[in-house]
Amino acid sequence: MENSFLQVYNSYNWNDVKASILAKTDADVARALQKKDLDIEDFKALVSPAADQYLESLAQQSHKITQKRFGKTMQLFIPLYLSNECKNICTYCGLSITNRIARHTLSESQILKEVKALKALGFDNILLVSGESPTAVNIPYLQKVIQLIKPFFSKISIEVQPLEQNEYELLVTEGLYGVYVYQETYHKANYKKYHLAGQKSDFNNRIETPDRLGRANINTIGLGALYGLEDWRTESFFIALHLQYLRKQYWQTKYSISFPRIRPHEGSFTPNVPMSDKQLAQVICAYRLFDNDVELSLSTRESAHFRNHIVKMGVTSMSAGSKTNPGGYVTEKDSLEQFQISDERSPQEIEGMLNKINYEVVWKDWDVVFTK
Repeated sequence: MENSFLQVYNSYNWNDVKASILAKTDADVARALQKKDLDIEDFKALVSPAADQYLESLAQQSHKITQKRFGKTMQLFIPLYLSNECKNICTYCGLSITNRIARHTLSESQILKEVKALKALGFDNILLVSGESPTAVNIPYLQKVIQLIKPFFSKISIEVQPLEQNEYELLVTEGLYGVYVYQETYHKANYKKYHLAGQKSDFNNRIETPDRLGRANINTIGLGALYGLEDWRTESFFIALHLQYLRKQYWQTKYSISFPRIRPHEGSFTPNVPMSDKQLAQVICAYRLFDNDVELSLSTRESAHFRNHIVKMGVTSMSAGSKTNPGGYVTEKDSLEQFQISDERSPQEIEGMLNKINYEVVWKDWDVVFTK
Protein backbone atom coordinates (compact mmCIF):
# COMPACT_ATOMS: atom_id res chain seq x y z
CA MET A 1 0.00 0.00 0.00
CA GLU A 2 1.36 3.39 -0.99
CA ASN A 3 1.58 6.16 1.56
CA SER A 4 -1.29 8.61 1.59
CA PHE A 5 -2.61 11.49 3.66
CA LEU A 6 -5.39 9.22 4.92
CA GLN A 7 -2.87 7.54 7.22
CA VAL A 8 -1.89 10.91 8.67
CA TYR A 9 -5.52 12.01 8.92
CA ASN A 10 -6.51 8.86 10.84
CA SER A 11 -3.97 9.68 13.54
CA TYR A 12 -6.00 12.76 14.50
CA ASN A 13 -9.39 13.12 16.19
CA TRP A 14 -11.69 15.93 15.04
CA ASN A 15 -13.01 16.76 18.52
CA ASP A 16 -9.53 16.72 20.06
CA VAL A 17 -8.23 19.08 17.37
CA LYS A 18 -11.17 21.43 17.88
CA ALA A 19 -10.62 21.47 21.64
CA SER A 20 -6.91 22.13 21.13
CA ILE A 21 -7.65 25.13 18.90
CA LEU A 22 -10.14 26.57 21.38
CA ALA A 23 -7.59 26.17 24.18
CA LYS A 24 -4.97 28.36 22.50
CA THR A 25 -4.08 31.49 24.48
CA ASP A 26 -3.00 35.05 23.78
CA ALA A 27 0.56 33.95 24.53
CA ASP A 28 0.33 31.22 21.88
CA VAL A 29 -0.84 33.76 19.29
CA ALA A 30 1.85 36.30 20.21
CA ARG A 31 4.50 33.57 20.00
CA ALA A 32 3.29 32.48 16.55
CA LEU A 33 3.37 36.06 15.29
CA GLN A 34 7.01 36.37 16.34
CA LYS A 35 8.17 33.23 14.53
CA LYS A 36 9.57 33.07 11.02
CA ASP A 37 8.82 29.39 10.38
CA LEU A 38 5.47 28.32 11.77
CA ASP A 39 4.49 24.77 12.69
CA ILE A 40 1.01 23.26 12.78
CA GLU A 41 0.51 24.26 16.43
CA ASP A 42 1.24 27.88 15.51
CA PHE A 43 -1.40 27.62 12.78
CA LYS A 44 -3.91 26.43 15.38
CA ALA A 45 -3.17 29.55 17.42
CA LEU A 46 -3.68 31.86 14.44
CA VAL A 47 -7.15 30.45 13.66
CA SER A 48 -8.19 30.28 17.32
CA PRO A 49 -10.62 32.64 19.09
CA ALA A 50 -7.60 34.03 20.94
CA ALA A 51 -6.33 35.47 17.64
CA ASP A 52 -9.45 37.58 17.07
CA GLN A 53 -7.89 40.62 18.72
CA TYR A 54 -4.69 40.20 16.70
CA LEU A 55 -6.29 40.47 13.26
CA GLU A 56 -4.60 43.78 12.44
CA SER A 57 -1.14 42.40 13.25
CA LEU A 58 -1.98 39.20 11.38
CA ALA A 59 -3.09 41.19 8.33
CA GLN A 60 0.03 43.40 8.37
CA GLN A 61 2.36 40.41 8.47
CA SER A 62 0.40 38.60 5.79
CA HIS A 63 0.56 41.68 3.56
CA LYS A 64 4.32 42.03 4.08
CA ILE A 65 5.02 38.38 3.28
CA THR A 66 2.77 38.42 0.21
CA GLN A 67 4.41 41.58 -1.15
CA LYS A 68 7.85 40.07 -0.66
CA ARG A 69 6.96 36.75 -2.29
CA PHE A 70 4.52 37.81 -5.07
CA GLY A 71 4.91 41.56 -5.43
CA LYS A 72 1.91 43.73 -6.24
CA THR A 73 0.38 41.23 -8.61
CA MET A 74 -2.91 39.38 -8.89
CA GLN A 75 -3.45 36.46 -11.22
CA LEU A 76 -6.91 36.40 -12.82
CA PHE A 77 -8.60 33.23 -14.01
CA ILE A 78 -12.04 32.30 -15.23
CA PRO A 79 -14.08 29.12 -14.80
CA LEU A 80 -15.73 27.47 -17.79
CA TYR A 81 -18.55 25.15 -16.76
CA LEU A 82 -18.62 22.23 -19.16
CA SER A 83 -21.59 20.35 -17.72
CA ASN A 84 -24.19 20.44 -14.96
CA GLU A 85 -24.75 16.69 -15.14
CA CYS A 86 -23.98 14.93 -11.87
CA LYS A 87 -24.42 11.45 -10.38
CA ASN A 88 -23.99 12.47 -6.74
CA ILE A 89 -26.53 13.37 -4.09
CA CYS A 90 -25.02 16.26 -2.13
CA THR A 91 -27.32 18.17 0.20
CA TYR A 92 -25.64 21.54 -0.32
CA CYS A 93 -25.21 21.60 -4.12
CA GLY A 94 -27.49 22.83 -6.88
CA LEU A 95 -26.20 20.16 -9.26
CA SER A 96 -27.27 17.26 -7.02
CA ILE A 97 -29.04 14.54 -9.01
CA THR A 98 -32.11 14.97 -6.79
CA ASN A 99 -32.69 18.49 -8.15
CA ARG A 100 -35.04 18.24 -11.12
CA ILE A 101 -33.29 20.59 -13.50
CA ALA A 102 -32.41 20.63 -17.18
CA ARG A 103 -29.01 18.97 -17.65
CA HIS A 104 -26.60 20.00 -20.36
CA THR A 105 -23.04 19.21 -21.44
CA LEU A 106 -21.28 21.55 -23.85
CA SER A 107 -20.44 20.30 -27.33
CA GLU A 108 -17.12 21.07 -29.02
CA SER A 109 -18.66 23.86 -31.09
CA GLN A 110 -20.21 25.42 -27.98
CA ILE A 111 -16.92 25.19 -26.12
CA LEU A 112 -15.13 26.99 -28.93
CA LYS A 113 -17.67 29.82 -28.84
CA GLU A 114 -17.25 30.16 -25.09
CA VAL A 115 -13.46 30.05 -25.36
CA LYS A 116 -13.32 32.74 -28.03
CA ALA A 117 -15.46 34.99 -25.85
CA LEU A 118 -13.17 34.43 -22.86
CA LYS A 119 -10.05 35.12 -24.93
CA ALA A 120 -11.58 38.38 -26.08
CA LEU A 121 -11.77 39.37 -22.40
CA GLY A 122 -8.02 38.77 -22.04
CA PHE A 123 -7.92 35.50 -20.10
CA ASP A 124 -5.04 33.05 -20.49
CA ASN A 125 -5.80 31.00 -17.37
CA ILE A 126 -8.92 28.80 -17.45
CA LEU A 127 -10.51 26.41 -14.97
CA LEU A 128 -12.72 23.71 -16.51
CA VAL A 129 -15.55 22.79 -14.13
CA SER A 130 -18.31 20.19 -14.26
CA GLY A 131 -20.66 18.20 -12.11
CA GLU A 132 -19.37 14.75 -11.24
CA SER A 133 -20.70 12.61 -14.06
CA PRO A 134 -18.19 10.02 -15.31
CA THR A 135 -20.51 9.20 -18.23
CA ALA A 136 -20.93 12.76 -19.51
CA VAL A 137 -17.52 14.19 -18.58
CA ASN A 138 -15.24 11.19 -18.96
CA ILE A 139 -11.57 10.89 -19.90
CA PRO A 140 -12.12 10.91 -23.69
CA TYR A 141 -14.30 14.03 -23.31
CA LEU A 142 -11.71 15.79 -21.15
CA GLN A 143 -8.95 14.82 -23.58
CA LYS A 144 -10.87 16.35 -26.47
CA VAL A 145 -11.64 19.52 -24.54
CA ILE A 146 -8.00 20.05 -23.52
CA GLN A 147 -6.81 19.40 -27.07
CA LEU A 148 -9.45 21.82 -28.35
CA ILE A 149 -8.63 24.74 -26.08
CA LYS A 150 -4.86 24.25 -25.64
CA PRO A 151 -4.03 26.70 -28.45
CA PHE A 152 -5.92 29.43 -26.57
CA PHE A 153 -4.60 29.17 -23.00
CA SER A 154 -1.20 28.81 -21.33
CA LYS A 155 -2.74 27.36 -18.17
CA ILE A 156 -5.57 24.80 -18.14
CA SER A 157 -6.88 23.41 -14.85
CA ILE A 158 -9.85 21.21 -14.01
CA GLU A 159 -12.34 20.78 -11.18
CA VAL A 160 -14.19 17.55 -11.94
CA GLN A 161 -14.74 14.16 -10.26
CA PRO A 162 -11.66 12.45 -8.73
CA LEU A 163 -9.75 10.37 -11.27
CA GLU A 164 -7.15 7.60 -11.10
CA GLN A 165 -3.42 8.28 -11.26
CA ASN A 166 -3.02 6.91 -14.79
CA GLU A 167 -5.92 9.08 -15.97
CA TYR A 168 -4.30 12.18 -14.51
CA GLU A 169 -1.02 11.19 -16.15
CA LEU A 170 -2.76 10.95 -19.51
CA LEU A 171 -4.33 14.40 -19.13
CA VAL A 172 -0.99 15.89 -18.08
CA THR A 173 0.50 14.72 -21.38
CA GLU A 174 -2.36 16.52 -23.15
CA GLY A 175 -1.53 19.80 -21.43
CA LEU A 176 -3.34 19.74 -18.08
CA TYR A 177 -1.66 22.11 -15.61
CA GLY A 178 -3.62 21.94 -12.35
CA VAL A 179 -6.40 20.08 -10.57
CA TYR A 180 -8.64 21.49 -7.84
CA VAL A 181 -10.31 18.86 -5.66
CA TYR A 182 -12.06 20.01 -2.51
CA GLN A 183 -12.71 17.64 0.36
CA GLU A 184 -15.78 19.80 1.20
CA THR A 185 -15.44 18.71 4.85
CA TYR A 186 -12.69 16.86 6.68
CA HIS A 187 -15.19 15.78 9.34
CA LYS A 188 -15.31 12.10 8.45
CA ALA A 189 -18.08 11.20 10.90
CA ASN A 190 -20.41 13.79 9.37
CA TYR A 191 -19.22 13.55 5.76
CA LYS A 192 -21.94 11.05 4.86
CA LYS A 193 -24.64 13.45 6.08
CA TYR A 194 -23.84 15.77 3.18
CA HIS A 195 -22.86 13.19 0.54
CA LEU A 196 -25.69 10.70 0.43
CA ALA A 197 -24.87 8.78 -2.75
CA GLY A 198 -22.49 8.64 -5.70
CA GLN A 199 -18.72 8.50 -5.96
CA LYS A 200 -18.40 11.61 -3.83
CA SER A 201 -19.83 9.77 -0.83
CA ASP A 202 -16.53 7.86 -0.55
CA PHE A 203 -14.57 9.96 1.95
CA ASN A 204 -11.37 7.89 1.69
CA ASN A 205 -11.25 7.98 -2.10
CA ARG A 206 -11.65 11.71 -2.14
CA ILE A 207 -9.08 12.50 0.54
CA GLU A 208 -6.49 10.36 -1.27
CA THR A 209 -7.00 12.13 -4.61
CA PRO A 210 -4.22 14.72 -4.04
CA ASP A 211 -1.81 11.83 -3.48
CA ARG A 212 -2.74 10.39 -6.89
CA LEU A 213 -2.19 13.85 -8.35
CA GLY A 214 1.22 14.17 -6.70
CA ARG A 215 2.31 10.80 -8.07
CA ALA A 216 1.04 11.87 -11.51
CA ASN A 217 3.42 14.89 -11.40
CA ILE A 218 0.70 17.49 -11.86
CA ASN A 219 2.01 21.05 -11.71
CA THR A 220 -0.56 22.42 -9.22
CA ILE A 221 -2.90 20.83 -6.68
CA GLY A 222 -5.77 22.87 -5.26
CA LEU A 223 -7.18 22.13 -1.80
CA GLY A 224 -10.11 23.48 0.17
CA ALA A 225 -13.23 22.87 2.22
CA LEU A 226 -16.73 24.24 1.84
CA TYR A 227 -17.01 26.66 4.72
CA GLY A 228 -20.39 26.44 6.38
CA LEU A 229 -20.70 22.67 6.73
CA GLU A 230 -18.63 22.15 9.90
CA ASP A 231 -16.48 24.18 12.29
CA TRP A 232 -14.33 26.41 10.10
CA ARG A 233 -11.37 26.52 12.49
CA THR A 234 -11.04 22.73 12.55
CA GLU A 235 -11.57 22.46 8.78
CA SER A 236 -8.78 24.99 8.26
CA PHE A 237 -6.43 22.98 10.48
CA PHE A 238 -6.94 19.81 8.44
CA ILE A 239 -6.38 21.70 5.18
CA ALA A 240 -3.13 23.07 6.61
CA LEU A 241 -2.16 19.57 7.77
CA HIS A 242 -2.94 18.22 4.29
CA LEU A 243 -0.88 20.96 2.67
CA GLN A 244 2.06 20.28 5.01
CA TYR A 245 1.97 16.57 4.20
CA LEU A 246 1.77 17.12 0.43
CA ARG A 247 4.67 19.59 0.44
CA LYS A 248 6.90 16.98 2.05
CA GLN A 249 5.76 14.12 -0.19
CA TYR A 250 5.56 15.97 -3.54
CA TRP A 251 7.95 18.84 -3.11
CA GLN A 252 8.12 19.74 -6.81
CA THR A 253 4.40 20.42 -7.01
CA LYS A 254 2.76 23.80 -6.45
CA TYR A 255 -0.24 24.21 -4.18
CA SER A 256 -3.32 26.39 -4.04
CA ILE A 257 -5.96 26.89 -1.35
CA SER A 258 -9.46 28.18 -2.07
CA PHE A 259 -12.04 29.48 0.39
CA PRO A 260 -15.57 28.74 -0.84
CA ARG A 261 -18.36 29.74 1.53
CA ILE A 262 -21.86 28.34 1.00
CA ARG A 263 -23.89 30.50 -1.39
CA PRO A 264 -27.57 30.31 -2.43
CA HIS A 265 -28.35 27.61 -5.02
CA GLU A 266 -31.11 25.44 -6.39
CA GLY A 267 -32.19 23.86 -3.08
CA SER A 268 -32.62 24.94 0.51
CA PHE A 269 -29.34 24.23 2.33
CA THR A 270 -28.19 26.93 4.72
CA PRO A 271 -24.83 27.03 6.53
CA ASN A 272 -24.58 24.96 9.71
CA VAL A 273 -21.64 27.04 10.91
CA PRO A 274 -21.72 30.55 9.43
CA MET A 275 -18.38 32.23 8.82
CA SER A 276 -18.09 36.02 8.97
CA ASP A 277 -15.97 38.17 6.67
CA LYS A 278 -13.61 38.89 9.57
CA GLN A 279 -13.18 35.18 10.24
CA LEU A 280 -12.49 34.44 6.58
CA ALA A 281 -9.87 37.20 6.55
CA GLN A 282 -8.30 35.65 9.66
CA VAL A 283 -8.01 32.26 7.96
CA ILE A 284 -6.52 33.70 4.77
CA CYS A 285 -3.84 35.56 6.73
CA ALA A 286 -3.12 32.50 8.85
CA TYR A 287 -2.42 30.42 5.74
CA ARG A 288 -0.06 33.07 4.39
CA LEU A 289 2.00 33.07 7.59
CA PHE A 290 1.97 29.26 7.71
CA ASP A 291 3.03 28.82 4.06
CA ASN A 292 4.62 31.87 2.44
CA ASP A 293 4.54 30.39 -1.08
CA VAL A 294 1.07 28.85 -1.36
CA GLU A 295 -1.38 30.36 -3.85
CA LEU A 296 -4.45 31.72 -2.05
CA SER A 297 -7.43 31.96 -4.38
CA LEU A 298 -10.74 33.77 -3.94
CA SER A 299 -13.76 33.33 -6.21
CA THR A 300 -16.67 35.56 -7.16
CA ARG A 301 -18.72 33.82 -4.46
CA GLU A 302 -17.50 36.69 -2.28
CA SER A 303 -18.80 40.25 -2.44
CA ALA A 304 -17.06 43.03 -4.32
CA HIS A 305 -16.58 44.86 -1.01
CA PHE A 306 -14.82 41.92 0.63
CA ARG A 307 -12.68 41.13 -2.40
CA ASN A 308 -11.56 44.76 -2.68
CA HIS A 309 -10.33 44.73 0.92
CA ILE A 310 -8.76 41.27 0.97
CA VAL A 311 -6.45 41.98 -1.99
CA LYS A 312 -3.68 43.31 0.23
CA MET A 313 -4.10 40.64 2.91
CA GLY A 314 -2.67 37.58 1.19
CA VAL A 315 -4.81 36.57 -1.78
CA THR A 316 -2.80 36.04 -4.98
CA SER A 317 -5.41 34.66 -7.41
CA MET A 318 -8.98 35.71 -8.19
CA SER A 319 -11.68 34.72 -10.62
CA ALA A 320 -13.40 37.50 -12.52
CA GLY A 321 -16.56 37.77 -14.60
CA SER A 322 -17.54 34.21 -13.67
CA LYS A 323 -20.60 32.31 -14.83
CA THR A 324 -21.45 29.08 -13.00
CA ASN A 325 -23.67 27.50 -15.63
CA PRO A 326 -22.70 25.56 -18.79
CA GLY A 327 -22.48 27.96 -21.72
CA GLY A 328 -23.13 30.91 -19.43
CA TYR A 329 -20.90 33.31 -21.35
CA VAL A 330 -22.37 32.87 -24.85
CA THR A 331 -24.27 29.74 -25.84
CA GLU A 332 -26.60 28.85 -22.93
CA LYS A 333 -26.91 31.98 -20.82
CA ASP A 334 -30.10 30.82 -19.09
CA SER A 335 -28.96 27.34 -18.02
CA LEU A 336 -29.00 26.61 -14.30
CA GLU A 337 -26.17 28.04 -12.16
CA GLN A 338 -24.43 25.82 -9.62
CA PHE A 339 -24.52 28.71 -7.16
CA GLN A 340 -25.12 32.45 -7.27
CA ILE A 341 -22.08 34.66 -7.60
CA SER A 342 -21.77 37.80 -5.49
CA ASP A 343 -19.12 39.89 -7.27
CA GLU A 344 -20.70 40.52 -10.67
CA ARG A 345 -18.11 42.99 -11.96
CA SER A 346 -16.55 42.43 -15.37
CA PRO A 347 -12.89 41.43 -15.71
CA GLN A 348 -12.13 44.96 -16.87
CA GLU A 349 -13.75 46.40 -13.74
CA ILE A 350 -11.70 44.04 -11.58
CA GLU A 351 -8.57 45.09 -13.45
CA GLY A 352 -9.48 48.73 -12.91
CA MET A 353 -9.94 48.17 -9.18
CA LEU A 354 -6.53 46.52 -8.95
CA ASN A 355 -4.81 49.20 -11.01
CA LYS A 356 -6.18 51.89 -8.68
CA ILE A 357 -4.24 50.38 -5.81
CA ASN A 358 -1.14 49.93 -7.99
CA TYR A 359 -1.53 46.20 -8.50
CA GLU A 360 -0.62 44.55 -11.77
CA VAL A 361 -2.99 42.00 -13.28
CA VAL A 362 -1.31 38.78 -14.39
CA TRP A 363 -3.22 37.22 -17.29
CA LYS A 364 -0.50 34.81 -18.40
CA ASP A 365 1.24 32.25 -16.18
CA TRP A 366 4.87 32.73 -17.21
CA ASP A 367 5.98 29.80 -15.11
CA VAL A 368 4.59 27.45 -17.75
CA VAL A 369 6.92 28.97 -20.33
CA PHE A 370 9.99 28.40 -18.17
CA THR A 371 9.13 24.90 -16.95
CA LYS A 372 8.41 23.69 -20.47
